[in-house]
Amino acid sequence: MTAEFAVALPAIALVLAACLASVQLAAQQVRLTDAAADAARALGRGESEAAAAAIADRVSGGAGLSASDDGQFVCATLTASGGGLLAAIELRAESCAVTGGR
Repeated sequence: MTAEFAVALPAIALVLAACLASVQLAAQQVRLTDAAADAARALGRGESEAAAAAIADRVSGGAGLSASDDGQFVCATLTASGGGLLAAIELRAESCAVTGGR
């Protein structure tokens, strides 16, 4: 093993770890967006906010839900933190659905 390789190996490992962490964050953002859409549809059908939070929790794994209703549309906003070393990064997804039955 050469000295140059021994010096470059930690840098390569760090870049690889950063790439894997970014893929993990992207996958978590996709799950969060999907969960926000599911929660918004549930709220649009007239289900309670607790039921929508349970639906979102099942898909996203512990995201915080806040809902807003303007009469015609109901919107669900989910927030979650990145996991592990990237816990300081906050992920956010919002989705709206037409309010039904009103």
